Amino acid sequence: MTRYLLRRLPSAVLVLFLASVLIFLLMRLVPGDPATTLAGPDATPQTVEAIRHQLGLDRSIPAQYLSWLGGLVTLDLGRSYVLGGQISELVSEGLTNTLVLTAAALLLAVAVSSSLGVAAVVRPNRWLNAVIAAANTVAVALPTFVTGVLLALVFAVVIPVLPAGGVPPNGFVARPDIAVQYLVLPAVCLALPVGAALTRFLTEALRTELGKPYVLTARSQGISQWQIVTRGALRNALPAMLTALGIQTGHLLGGAVLVEAIFAWPGIGQLIEQGINRRDYPVVQVLLLLSVTVFVALQLLTDVVHAWLDPRIRIGGRS
Repeated sequence: MTRYLLRRLPSAVLVLFLASVLIFLLMRLVPGDPATTLAGPDATPQTVEAIRHQLGLDRSIPAQYLSWLGGLVTLDLGRSYVLGGQISELVSEGLTNTLVLTAAALLLAVAVSSSLGVAAVVRPNRWLNAVIAAANTVAVALPTFVTGVLLALVFAVVIPVLPAGGVPPNGFVARPDIAVQYLVLPAVCLALPVGAALTRFLTEALRTELGKPYVLTARSQGISQWQIVTRGALRNALPAMLTALGIQTGHLLGGAVLVEAIFAWPGIGQLIEQGINRRDYPVVQVLLLLSVTVFVALQLLTDVVHAWLDPRIRIGGRS
């Protein structure tokens, strides 16, 4: 397993390096100038140039990139141009809120998709399958901003039982009962498309497993459908399911940006939005690279777990 992990690490490092270059260059193509934003509309050209020199924006692009990369390697993320403060502190606060939201949405998506996927194959019912298929289609087809607005309208305005947005005033630990109320709507909104995709994938994977010879043998021995699915088919479908889960977790992080904006959730997504609007290059660069790093780490972890479940992968055979 260690040898397999070492074989995968160089490609992951290469992806992160190329992502850092691309992100850095793209930020320089964004219209606007941080120095002009800081100086204000009435500033003289001399003032703007002085601020550019102070921020190091008058240096060449390669020199700026190498300076930024050196700071990343030494874990010195630098200071924000416009938002103010150390970027590490801004990221730490926003990342905590985003991880709480993403974890809640992931647990909800996995729980719902596992239940619906198993129910669809344990008791194959035409009406049940039709309802599950319709719900999956609606959850995938509706854009996240539409789902978020509908959830807030129904459960915070028409039936005011949940907060429309924000985070618990006393944190997530002090009053868990209050924290859950703030977490329900954004977590459900974020989990819906991911849960629908996982349900469809798991259902098809289980149906494929149920058509294999070992299932026919188990049925001939009088083993119930429930035992066949939970003790055999589900376990054999797990490696492919983990691959899909890793991809969907990356989609969760991307969807969190929009969900945080809808529900005024002060996480990484909201921080990225503020950084882009105010031309705060260092903040946006770090956050985008952090998103890529998390996605690459999740894919690497998924591959390692997949290889652990299927020895053919780590010894170089076909999956």
